[in-house]
Amino acid sequence: MPRRPEAGESTGSTGSEGELPFESALEQLEALLSRLEGGALSLEEALATFEQGVSLSRRCAEELERVERRVDVLVRSGDVERRRPFEPGEED
Repeated sequence: MPRRPEAGESTGSTGSEGELPFESALEQLEALLSRLEGGALSLEEALATFEQGVSLSRRCAEELERVERRVDVLVRSGDVERRRPFEPGEED
């Protein structure tokens, strides 16, 4: 059974994480990571924080996949797809 936030404790989102903007989800994920790395959390707090982090991480991954699909549609030319891996330093 998932742990419920205590009074005054943030749930990490204002509703469903699916509605949370990518940038906000990423910022919250970074904040959770800092809390975990701080080492001051109890085992239960660390577990709840980790669970929130996993949820936010999945939210970010889903959004990145959605954006990648949109980019794929934009770069297609007819039946031939011009997609290739990005190489740092390339300028096209």
